Amino acid sequence: MKQDIPEDGTLLPLMEEFYTIQGEGFNTGKAAYFIRLGGCDVGCHWCDVKESWDADMHPLTPADVIVENADQFPGKAVVITGGEPLIYNLDYLTNKLKDRGILTFIETSGAYPLSGNWDWICLSPKKFKAPRPDITPFAHELKVIVFNKSDFKWAEEYAAMVSPTCKLYLQPEWSKSKEITPLIIDYVMANPKWEISLQTHKFLNIP
Repeated sequence: MKQDIPEDGTLLPLMEEFYTIQGEGFNTGKAAYFIRLGGCDVGCHWCDVKESWDADMHPLTPADVIVENADQFPGKAVVITGGEPLIYNLDYLTNKLKDRGILTFIETSGAYPLSGNWDWICLSPKKFKAPRPDITPFAHELKVIVFNKSDFKWAEEYAAMVSPTCKLYLQPEWSKSKEITPLIIDYVMANPKWEISLQTHKFLNIP
């Protein structure tokens, strides 16, 4: 049965939540509480959390409970990811986190309208469902997953859309990292506005 998810964001389909070390992008190495919401129609074939796609598989959880859980840990930063978290209105959740003095980070494909009160927006665009052009100016970080050589050209298209202060990252798709990483190294050396992002949590064997 399809869940009736309220539009005010007070109940959200929670797949998992856990305290860990941020593994990718600008905030790598920082302690953070991860909130993974269920639901995604972007459909990346290399997605490593396909079980997140169906929102109905994950229990509707009060946002207030999620905030209470996050506030139990010493690292006062939350990363909201998915799935695709912007399917939902995240104003309520992020405002409640802010009330507790918790920093709010999001990882999004940008395929849905921007909601929420954010300290850091990581835009990770996907070819399968392109970002909305009204989101790109707000990105603090552009993180492009490189699966094949054509992704470099695609990454440059989005680099031209974000603000001049946006951090630019190229990240090898994990299953092809041995093949792709040397290409990224060469590309960054030739185009130093870009930096390399690695999935360090996989090397460290943490969530």
